[in-house]
Amino acid sequence: MKKMLLASNNVGKQREIQSLLDDLDIELITPDNLDLHLEVLEDGITYAENAARKAMAFARASGLVALADDSGLEVDALGGAPGLHSARYSPITGATDADRRTFLLQQLQSHPRPWPARFRCFVALANPAGQVWFADGECPGEIIPEERGHNGFGYDPIFLLPDLGLTMAELTLEQKNHLSHRARAVTAARPVLLKLSSPAPH
Repeated sequence: MKKMLLASNNVGKQREIQSLLDDLDIELITPDNLDLHLEVLEDGITYAENAARKAMAFARASGLVALADDSGLEVDALGGAPGLHSARYSPITGATDADRRTFLLQQLQSHPRPWPARFRCFVALANPAGQVWFADGECPGEIIPEERGHNGFGYDPIFLLPDLGLTMAELTLEQKNHLSHRARAVTAARPVLLKLSSPAPH
């Protein structure tokens, strides 16, 4: 494997994953590079299942090893919600990230602070033959009622890392690549990536 497909149309995710893997001797391809337009139904009951569905669909469509992730925000006061539904956590059709953050904060108004939470991420690597490998990562923190920072996406502006006193959206990309749930999952997947990208012995 000298090329790998990032099985996501999310530009923020693409940027993060590319920066995490740019030291490897692998050419990272995006769906746009291949003019590949796939919509994979994410109706699995776990992050791992959703990530695997995306990775396998993109691997089969492209003939390349594909990396997909599924991640979510889990807030203790909401019983772990939005969780698997983080990307669709708003009653508004065509909701933006800002809409989802606003809706989440509305759901938390009746709960006392602090609002402990965690980001979770599962990465799936799939080859066109249907083999799948997994890795996961987690980042603990808490939700705050005001948005801070402009460097992230999703729920990053309201997700505080208490030890740093910064939200995920206030971190530099370098800091995020040490601390985030996605960074931890992708880092955990590196041994598999290295194995898959090594030339086969003759």
